[in-house]
Amino acid sequence: MSEVKSHEFDGFLNRGASNYRLFLLYGPDRGLVSERAAQLAAGCGVALDDPFALVKLDASELQQAGRVLDEVNAIGLFGGEKLVWIRGAASEKAIAEALQILADTPPTGSTLIIEAGDLKKGAALRKIGETSRAVASIACYSDDARSLQALIDKELAEAGLRIGPAARERLLEALGGDRMASRNELRKLALYCRGKDMIDEEDVLAIVGDASAISVDDAVDAVLKGDVDALLHAMKKITSSKTPPFLVLQACLRQFQQLDVMRAEMDTSRQPANQVVASLGRGLHFRRKPIVEAALKHWTAPAIRRELSRLQATIYQSRARQSLEDSLVLQNLLAIAIQSARR
Repeated sequence: MSEVKSHEFDGFLNRGASNYRLFLLYGPDRGLVSERAAQLAAGCGVALDDPFALVKLDASELQQAGRVLDEVNAIGLFGGEKLVWIRGAASEKAIAEALQILADTPPTGSTLIIEAGDLKKGAALRKIGETSRAVASIACYSDDARSLQALIDKELAEAGLRIGPAARERLLEALGGDRMASRNELRKLALYCRGKDMIDEEDVLAIVGDASAISVDDAVDAVLKGDVDALLHAMKKITSSKTPPFLVLQACLRQFQQLDVMRAEMDTSRQPANQVVASLGRGLHFRRKPIVEAALKHWTAPAIRRELSRLQATIYQSRARQSLEDSLVLQNLLAIAIQSARR
């Protein structure tokens, strides 16, 4: 068992990471998942600017375990170490199957990094990561007060800045929901205060947004409710936090897949929405259950499947035309939100 708890990561990175070829990172703090994956990638000995040594894959592209195994086991054009980096994983069966096979017979010339979302206890990927000695399973939870203090000190010290007690307190209130968002807010603050010696409370109030409130779930809930203004607000915050927009698509796709299963159960068993959500909505935060219940009452099974097709097509289009990713994601999420509002 090679489970690395959130607060143990720095020590693991310096002392234990070199002993592993397989890494699974998961948790609700998507920014922290991405940041730690990048740190592991930087230390694995592969040139990250070499397209023959680094292969980046989106989880939505992987329909068969064989694709992952082929990439991990393939020998690079010029030999040497190879890194396969998968992003946006959730409960994909193909990735779990591939990880299980690789955990039984770890690769010798390749490294595999899997970035996943907030995997619930018992999820296939998490279960493999937590039980196999060959896989380093790394939990990424939102920063606590101590971690935030250290992050503030590090970022501001690098910029040659100090901060007053009142300003620090304001910062602690605003940061913490997402590591990447918190770091970006601190760097924005440092740039704003360039040339000063001490950051005061007014500086924080003037420039720092509420990074603790950034959540992909906010965007998904806005789509389900048909609240266009809330969706635009959530997407603006997500974009400013440098959170990859495909994560919103992935989350929305998973939500509509869950709606599809629940709606089928409603139609088959003639149960009301609240009973179906109670029995099939494990993992849903209690504050989100009323939103899902309302969506189930208004969305028919054919309509849900039509939006699933739209989401899957959008994921493909955004991967194929990455320069248009932001606009494609927003355009299609707005279209679904408008359909929700009409219903």
